[in-house]
Amino acid sequence: MKDKVIIITGASSGIGKAMAFAFGQEGGKIVITGRKADALEQASQELSAAGIDNLALVADVSVEEDNKKVVEKTVAHFGKIDVLINNAGISMRSMFESCDTDVIKKVMDINFYGTVYATKYALPYIKASKGSIVGISSIAGYRGLPVRIGYSASKFAMNGFLESLRTELLHEGVHVLTACPGFTASNIRVASLGGDGNTKGETMRDESGMMLAEEVAQRILKAVKTRKRELIMTSQGKLTVFLNKWLPSLTDKLVYNTLAKEKDSPLKKK
Repeated sequence: MKDKVIIITGASSGIGKAMAFAFGQEGGKIVITGRKADALEQASQELSAAGIDNLALVADVSVEEDNKKVVEKTVAHFGKIDVLINNAGISMRSMFESCDTDVIKKVMDINFYGTVYATKYALPYIKASKGSIVGISSIAGYRGLPVRIGYSASKFAMNGFLESLRTELLHEGVHVLTACPGFTASNIRVASLGGDGNTKGETMRDESGMMLAEEVAQRILKAVKTRKRELIMTSQGKLTVFLNKWLPSLTDKLVYNTLAKEKDSPLKKK
């Protein structure tokens, strides 16, 4: 990664921030984006203190013009783009029948369209450098999860977009990676939206046994170096994808029963 220019969206905390350190410690020049200026500046200062060359840009991935400006400012500052990591994302937790459709649209705008917009403007530069496009997806993009309908829909859309793009670019020398961390100890569940659009403010899962963001970042770094096409990080995730393909009816029941055990789950325990 030495002297590679890496854009990471949603990088003021969690997996995004961990990836900024992981790629930066390998010699990369890091561009971090996020909506919260204070958190972004704090992350930038920490990167600088670690000797990592970085540029912090306040941007909302759901706004197309913000993505255009991020690319323009990155190229103006560093002269090129080698890796784009579409990490910015938001979750939701609500039964569909009690969920405002505006909430699903907001999740789609951030998780899916944020990836589309950033990739659209960065692509010419990544083609020139024969670099990498990364999407931080989820097992929810392979297997629909109840109570997370908008989130699953957005990740299915992201997976389809990246698969289509990978095929379009098959002979262009561009690497496209779909990375699925599984449940990771981060703030995404605390920041998830309820059916009314308000932040839930608490996690519904036990975070103690989950992967750390730093471990996820190292695995993604390795996958970019080796130019893998897909990265499913947990055994639970791999099993879920396998079972959903070959035993879908059984997987319906297993997924239902597993998520019914979450704190305050609206699903009835069977």
